[in-house]
Amino acid sequence: MSQLSSTLVQLASGLRFTLGIFFLTLLFSIPLGLLVARGRMSKNKIVAGLVRIYISVMRGTPLMLQLLLVYFGPYYMFGVKLADLDVGPFKYRFVATVIGFSLNYAAYFAEIFRGGIQSMPVGQYEAAQILGFNKAQTFFRIILPQVVKRVLPSVTNEVITLVKDTSLAQVLAVTEMFTMAKNLASSQVSVVPFIVAGVFYYVMNGIIEIVMNRAEKSMNYYS
Repeated sequence: MSQLSSTLVQLASGLRFTLGIFFLTLLFSIPLGLLVARGRMSKNKIVAGLVRIYISVMRGTPLMLQLLLVYFGPYYMFGVKLADLDVGPFKYRFVATVIGFSLNYAAYFAEIFRGGIQSMPVGQYEAAQILGFNKAQTFFRIILPQVVKRVLPSVTNEVITLVKDTSLAQVLAVTEMFTMAKNLASSQVSVVPFIVAGVFYYVMNGIIEIVMNRAEKSMNYYS
């Protein structure tokens, strides 16, 4: 029991980084994904083409590779010392992890949002124009709330995947929960840390599923 208690305490310290990566990635990737989706639908062929390439690269290459490029890129490309890129108390390896995750998930969210936006009937826009709404008011007051309702199940799937993908932060030596579990399993010569970590991930995803399902039900009035 004492060993299990010690394992829980140490995994909890790694859980802080897991949650930090998770929430910061959502904070940056969802708005960026919406912006990328608008660029993807732009009538300007150059903008739309560049955004299409960005999405293709982000979705077509491993997230682990992207993390390594974001972390080592400034040094190898511009000669910038990685220590100079620390943000306050956060080491650059953690900042690079958040940047890499945000850029990657923004591409996936962009395609989800684009599908939701393009699924809206043209009549919605025409009715809004007749009522005197400008383009910004039409999008944020009429289109976006309905798009959120439609894409919420797909967004939920990506959010659940994000919880599990946080373990990839180990490639930059960020001591998130999975890294901590691996170190504990090695020192204790036991699979218990892996099992406990698995329970943590399962509980986190269970909470996310409950929250997202309630959010989806609360928006049924848009149907």
